[in-house]
Amino acid sequence: MTRAAVSAASLLLLLYALHCSSDVNAAQGQTSQPNIVILLADDLGWSDVGWRNQFMPTPTLDKMAREGMILNQSYVQQTCSPSRAALMSGRYPHHLGLQYNTMRSSWTLHLPDDQPILPEALKKLGYATHMVGKWHLGFCNWRYTPTYRGFQSFYGYYNAAEDYYTHIQHHGYDFRDNDQVDKSAVGLYSTNLFNDRAIRIINDHNTSQPLFLYLAYQAVHGPLQAPQWYIDQHCKHIPDNNRKIKCGMIAALDESVKNVTHALKQRGLMDNTFILFSSDNGGPVREYASNYPLRGSKITLWEGGTRAAAFVYAPSLLQKTNSSYEELIHITDWYPTLVEAAGGGSSVANIDGVSQWKNLLSGGPGPRQEFIYNMDEVRNDSAIRRGRYKLIQGYARNPNGWFVPPELEKVMNQTTVEIHGQKNNPPYSLYDLETDPEERHNIIDSHQDVFHNLKARLDSYRPSLVPTKHYDSVKASNPDHFNGNWSPGWC
Repeated sequence: MTRAAVSAASLLLLLYALHCSSDVNAAQGQTSQPNIVILLADDLGWSDVGWRNQFMPTPTLDKMAREGMILNQSYVQQTCSPSRAALMSGRYPHHLGLQYNTMRSSWTLHLPDDQPILPEALKKLGYATHMVGKWHLGFCNWRYTPTYRGFQSFYGYYNAAEDYYTHIQHHGYDFRDNDQVDKSAVGLYSTNLFNDRAIRIINDHNTSQPLFLYLAYQAVHGPLQAPQWYIDQHCKHIPDNNRKIKCGMIAALDESVKNVTHALKQRGLMDNTFILFSSDNGGPVREYASNYPLRGSKITLWEGGTRAAAFVYAPSLLQKTNSSYEELIHITDWYPTLVEAAGGGSSVANIDGVSQWKNLLSGGPGPRQEFIYNMDEVRNDSAIRRGRYKLIQGYARNPNGWFVPPELEKVMNQTTVEIHGQKNNPPYSLYDLETDPEERHNIIDSHQDVFHNLKARLDSYRPSLVPTKHYDSVKASNPDHFNGNWSPGWC
């Protein structure tokens, strides 16, 4: 047989297997549509996971990654809100006016409500939709909050960061059960709270309806806080005290993933469940995360700020398990990918993402050849990747070096290298990520043809840029107006 014939035959066998699986599910009173679970870690670095750093205590994540499909070129935005906006909307942040920064508590910024987002699309396709964890997509008006944007339930907080136990951000309390302030969370560690609610949702779920669970952990965003038990049990080998606490936070995250996936198995849902695990951006090295050997950190357009630790896990759905996916995939792609998985077709109007559902199932070549890292007219920086090449334009922000975590320094025989003198940075930098994924060699002088081609491609996106939305603080947001709580109702 020819290679094309073999590929066609493999796809037919895969579709037949999915059809048979649907028949079995129907016979057992379960939906034929796959359950969808997104596990989004916050500020987890490229080498903050055991499959890339042997010293990190993530046995559950490691097992799932290796038994599933590791996404080695899975890209996200450089910081929190833009990534979450891209995930939910399927649109680049510069098409939403959200390219500049994360959303702060007193800003009126929000994810635009001009078209349906992912939970609304899945709800329309018959899914039960639940969110647990961090929203961070605006809350000045009720209509911008999760239960008004397609989620049937919400348990978590609206803001960027808060104390893991008191749930205080600045001087306001931020923890909700649906629309209601929930003070029963006071004193309890958020990773454990989110773990317990996710399990409750799974246990209470009507299996005749497909489930969409978006579990957006607070972990491992700052502040550095972890129950002492996790540090003592899993992190004594880490030489640096702050890195040791980060390790404990990661261990708690891993245990929660173990508990949530166990609940799926206990309900008999796992065989028909597609799980995406990803960080929302690169790890912030100033908070003792590590993206080694990638360059840079959260908030930068270097690979360390934008290439995520990620995998998909669906042993009964994926044709190629125990594998890696080397194709380009961008966070905007998950919207159309999951909509297609749910039976909604392979294209969604007015978005930037492209469905990779069939390619993930088969492990075949992906449809994406190009994406925009970001396009920020306020800071005047942007970047594009096309094929193997990456072009960065503008101000390369700190931290922009290579940060080796303390536990790896002796093993790798390397130490942290931080680059200064940014004011002398060239207006453009070009890298071949196939041969230089660490972005150590600017090849712009020797590859002028590639540079001009990529610059033209980058410039072609500029007319579609939506100007950065107004971000002044609003005094009416003060929690003192809402009994000490961060609350909607001031815009």
